[in-house]
Amino acid sequence: MNRTLVICKPDAVERGLVGDIVGRMERKGLRLVAGTLRVIDAETAGRHYAEHSERPFYGELIEFITRSQAFVLVVEGPEDTWKIVRTMMGPTNPADAPPGTIRGDLGTLLAENLVHGSDSAEAAAREIAIFFPELV
Repeated sequence: MNRTLVICKPDAVERGLVGDIVGRMERKGLRLVAGTLRVIDAETAGRHYAEHSERPFYGELIEFITRSQAFVLVVEGPEDTWKIVRTMMGPTNPADAPPGTIRGDLGTLLAENLVHGSDSAEAAAREIAIFFPELV
């Protein structure tokens, strides 16, 4: 089985959408392997978003992901599970996300787009190690 990291971001937790988001993944046939509701600290957020550290929006990313609780989870499924999750999420901008996707159905703001999903198998391995080192 193949694993990937998903984060139901603070806006998803604040809006009470975690159950819907996780339920969509389970109905798709993905299995929840690990999950924790937590406030992501700035150091962990910095490691997670390290590839964006030189971008102008980096500070806003860190501020948003650390503002309140997030539900961080690992899901397992067939080959390229990361790609399945990314397709389910829809494009980053909810205005561009088609109906049937998480962002298309539930999102409204680009800066608060409900979910993060690893964007490759390599990123999934790196991100799982950050949040769930006991799984590597």
